[in-house]
Amino acid sequence: MLDQDTINKQVWKACDTFRGTIDAAQYKDYILTMLFVKYISDVLKDKRAAYEEKYDGNEARIARAMSLERFTIPGSATFESFYARRNQADLGEVINIALEEIEEANRDKLAGVFRNIDFAKESNLGQTKDRNRRLKNLLNDFKDLDLRPSNLAGNDVIGDAYEYLISNFASDAGKKAGEFYTPSRVSTLLAKLVEPQEGNRICDPTCGSGSLLIKTAKEVGNRNVSLYGQEANGSTWALARMNMFLHEMDNATIEWGDTINTPKLLENDSLMTFDIVVANPPFSLDKWGAENAPADQYKRFFRGTPPKSKGDYAFITHMIETLNEHGRAGVVVPHGVLFRGGSEGKIRKKFIEENLLSAVVGLPANLFYGTGIPAAIMIFDKAKADDQLLFIDASADFDSSKNQNVLTSDHIEKILTTYRQRSTIDKYSYLAPLAEVAENDYNLNIPRYVDTFEEEEPVDIAATQQEIKQLKSELKAVEAELADYLKQLGY
Repeated sequence: MLDQDTINKQVWKACDTFRGTIDAAQYKDYILTMLFVKYISDVLKDKRAAYEEKYDGNEARIARAMSLERFTIPGSATFESFYARRNQADLGEVINIALEEIEEANRDKLAGVFRNIDFAKESNLGQTKDRNRRLKNLLNDFKDLDLRPSNLAGNDVIGDAYEYLISNFASDAGKKAGEFYTPSRVSTLLAKLVEPQEGNRICDPTCGSGSLLIKTAKEVGNRNVSLYGQEANGSTWALARMNMFLHEMDNATIEWGDTINTPKLLENDSLMTFDIVVANPPFSLDKWGAENAPADQYKRFFRGTPPKSKGDYAFITHMIETLNEHGRAGVVVPHGVLFRGGSEGKIRKKFIEENLLSAVVGLPANLFYGTGIPAAIMIFDKAKADDQLLFIDASADFDSSKNQNVLTSDHIEKILTTYRQRSTIDKYSYLAPLAEVAENDYNLNIPRYVDTFEEEEPVDIAATQQEIKQLKSELKAVEAELADYLKQLGY
């Protein structure tokens, strides 16, 4: 039986084929796609063996049972089939054709999932000879990885291995990492803050590889929820689709497209609404489509149009407009969103006046891949029960690691306890009446509300002067002793 740690190490070792020669933001697509294909190939191999035993080799009954499985893979498209052709001169095309066959055989689930992943792409994988060598090494690495369910210690092993890989790719991918991954502990915190419940409809309108959406679903123990997401980047959208399947969340609806300019999650030509909306949108996105906002057919920007060079409030506005009457939203934002003026200040004022904003949580710096700036989480609640706004300054609570800071379980629990109790804690949190926020001109900069200044102990001037005098005396004695030694040495 393969446990989580063993699987993680083996799949990460498979990345050695590309590491150092191809950017992590690119090679992740090939590794994760191969893991997905190898897994569903091994699952079907396991299923077939079980049906052969159950039906005593009756091929008709075996074929009928196999046709009812989650996925169907033609014999020419299994991992074993293109591994057998690993020495062909056009190996990249062999894999591409197999992926097309898998899509065609599973149109209802996998249509378009592999369209943005090209195993014959010269600009990513090199010219023919180098490309074939790398792909052959990749196939060899996965050949020895037995991913049959009967060989795995638990149902979530493969899904968690997929998440492990995405996390490691994000660590290697630098600035591009934020496009597809939110750090695990931040996702956990955000998922807990929005408090999803059984039966909820949950959405992430900028879902990346789907990790935050999955974390939020897992907060509901039995996962009896409906999941929806949209992602603008085609390759990342494909990763999200595969991620859902590997976590056995087959019914998740993940759309490909620009959420602001072309929202795809619709009902009766109107925006679909949700109980929970979570997101880590791109920070201060330039050219987000401000020119299209006045003509927005979904009337999202009635509070005002965000500046064309900063799309933060475009995403926040979209999230609020897709909440149902009791919905909650949690969004990760750069701190500028809390205090910038102009059109952003006017939009922020209206959110506060409508009593939609429930809490602002300041996070430590250097938590996110690709940027060291500190961020904050804003929690909105359509059914908010009071007219107060909670500020939490958790910026000092983190553990340092090699590449970035991390939130521990204790840090997360401290934030959650304070949020749930809506309590004021000296130098950590403050529950502000909305009237006080209005007096501050709707500026949400956390230090205005939470004073974290630590007074230094008063300096004893007389004692300090005496210490300086003593040090000078000792220095004079040492200099005299040094001069004596130098004289003895003839200097």
